[in-house]
Amino acid sequence: MRYLTTQLILLVMALCVSPASADDKAAVTVQTVVKTTKSWNGETLPHYPKGQPEITILKITIPAGVKIPWHEHPIINAGILTKGSLKVVTKNGKTLNMVAGDPITEVINTWHYGINPGSEAAEIIVFYAGIENQPITVKKP
Repeated sequence: MRYLTTQLILLVMALCVSPASADDKAAVTVQTVVKTTKSWNGETLPHYPKGQPEITILKITIPAGVKIPWHEHPIINAGILTKGSLKVVTKNGKTLNMVAGDPITEVINTWHYGINPGSEAAEIIVFYAGIENQPITVKKP
């Protein structure tokens, strides 16, 4: 019992004189990456549709040199390129060139395609704010 008490006292003392204190801990930081009412091409975002909200989060990997076919999104979505590079081109020729770390607020109801012009796979995480049973992407026929 005496041994256990001694060990407990030593443990408490060690914790009291520990070199790390609350002031030494790293602080939590918050950084706004994007806050906007417009898509990357300058168009105003549409109103949210009525219905049961449904959030979809996709991690999309695009191999080097691969082109994503023409498509459009009927719902608001935004993402961040986590790896590689990506070029997004709209039907009227507007272009967005992205590198890892860049955010995107996607164009809505606008035909566009993406291509990975780099030598490594591109990876993008995209958050879609839609409603149940509504497609998040429509491929051009």
